[in-house]
Amino acid sequence: MAKNIQAVRGMNDFLPADTAVWQRIEQILKQVLASYGYSEIRMPIVEQTPLFKRAIGEVTDVVEKEMYTFDDRNGESLTLRPEGTAGCVRAGIEHGLLYNQEQRLWYMGPMFRYERPQKGRYRQFHQIGAEVFGLQGPDVDAELIMMTARWWKALGIADHVRLELNSIGSLEARARYREALVAFLEQHKETLDEDCKRRMYSNPLRVLDSKNPEVQALLNSAPALHDYLDAESREHFETLCGLLKAAGIAYTVNQRLVRGLDYYNRTVFEWVTESLGAQGTVCGGGRYDGLVEQLGGRATPGVGFAMGLERLVLLVQAVNPEFEPTRIVDVYLIASGQGVQPAAMQLAEQLRDADPSLRLMTNFGGGNFKKQFARADKWGARVALVLGEDEVARGQVVIKDLRNGEQQTLAQHDAAAALLKLTAI
Repeated sequence: MAKNIQAVRGMNDFLPADTAVWQRIEQILKQVLASYGYSEIRMPIVEQTPLFKRAIGEVTDVVEKEMYTFDDRNGESLTLRPEGTAGCVRAGIEHGLLYNQEQRLWYMGPMFRYERPQKGRYRQFHQIGAEVFGLQGPDVDAELIMMTARWWKALGIADHVRLELNSIGSLEARARYREALVAFLEQHKETLDEDCKRRMYSNPLRVLDSKNPEVQALLNSAPALHDYLDAESREHFETLCGLLKAAGIAYTVNQRLVRGLDYYNRTVFEWVTESLGAQGTVCGGGRYDGLVEQLGGRATPGVGFAMGLERLVLLVQAVNPEFEPTRIVDVYLIASGQGVQPAAMQLAEQLRDADPSLRLMTNFGGGNFKKQFARADKWGARVALVLGEDEVARGQVVIKDLRNGEQQTLAQHDAAAALLKLTAI
């Protein structure tokens, strides 16, 4: 017997019960995005490797360790996308969407990073992201954060996430701070672990979010990035904080928050949770005013965020027991008797014509009424339609509410209106 072929490690199947939860969460996310005027953009899963090296930074964990990179048959280096912002910017430049224009875009789909799989963090994972181009004020930064806060309320998790906020200033301010930080770290090399020693010269700001307790204790004496901010970045950040306070959104300023990708400037933020163990970041983003120009376009301000859907699904399931997944079936059509099946299938098609959103399943394979009602329960139907020989002869159908057991007999042409009321409750 041939050996079973299994899924690649860290790349998971999502079974029907899982996708019902995902569909409901995605529906809520999309509704909120639409309410803020965002439009969907869909980018390829595979991009040219230099795109990510230029955008993310060659001295980052993503580029150095995690990207799925390969040569195609023409010898061109391609990479499975590890994140969405770079591809979104590339698409905007290529199709002329960005220069002297305002764009509010969102995307959703699989991303790929080679790292040790753990709960909520996989090698193929899914993100939803939003990007705004052409606006440079702190007001749009604030609205992006407000939009994510609306997500948490709609998903019933608002009490389980908190906002951390920082400004990392301009490129020039960071260069000055970088010199001071490196000088400090050089004086304390004996305290640094090997990872921090490696980053000390190549990407020293990443030392700030080291998970090593000894390094974090050392950083209490390190120069503070906030002291090196330029005046414009300070004003930008103060205005952002004021807008969030006015909107009633609580936040904590975390001066060690820098985010892991090189393209950020000024605003950076993360929504974090203590309800998922070590995997605490739910959503993160910030401003990247130099990225469009860095990737070959004309200078265009940008700001955005991305969120891992696997982690969001875990959080919703962990803290919101009242969350209801998308129902697979609204109505189950039970048919029994000589010559009844063709009439049942015709009735099902008529009902779908009358209400295209109706999720209706017709019983196949026979079985007595008891077995067919059991199947209706298995599929989670709210309503059963019952069609026998007498109902077919009279042009009628029995409609049974499976929650309270009440039933009524109606003419078939009145069934659609009755179902609309029952399934909407």
